[in-house]
Amino acid sequence: MLALLFWQWQPLLEVVWNVRNPTAALILQIIYFAGWAIVLVSTFLINHFDLFGLRQVYLQRKYTYLGFRKPGFYKFVRHPIMLGFIIALWATPKMTVGHLVFAIATTAYILIAIQIEERDVVNFFGERYEEYRKHVSMLLPLSRKK
Repeated sequence: MLALLFWQWQPLLEVVWNVRNPTAALILQIIYFAGWAIVLVSTFLINHFDLFGLRQVYLQRKYTYLGFRKPGFYKFVRHPIMLGFIIALWATPKMTVGHLVFAIATTAYILIAIQIEERDVVNFFGERYEEYRKHVSMLLPLSRKK
């Protein structure tokens, strides 16, 4: 099936929007790279190597769980990695139909995945995470009632 998909792939190159103003295009490029920077920095804030399972493998039987923490971006949004991905998906000076379909599908996937992840995290951390949810917004760094 994958070979068929690769063989029959047709890019959707129709342009949905194209920012021609050089300053506006540059701003969108900066926002795009800022999105990826948020993703990268956020992984290191919660321990990049633990997140990807490398620390567990390296330490094997000596591994200790790092616990629930709220460093850096995590004080302002509960899912800064996902926020960074969404920013990187949408901040583009030239949006094609193919890019738009990918951005919509990926954003929908992220929003659904966050709901599932939050259910699991509440089950794991209980009241501690519920308190965090009351004070910290899911994706947008909006002020919440304390």
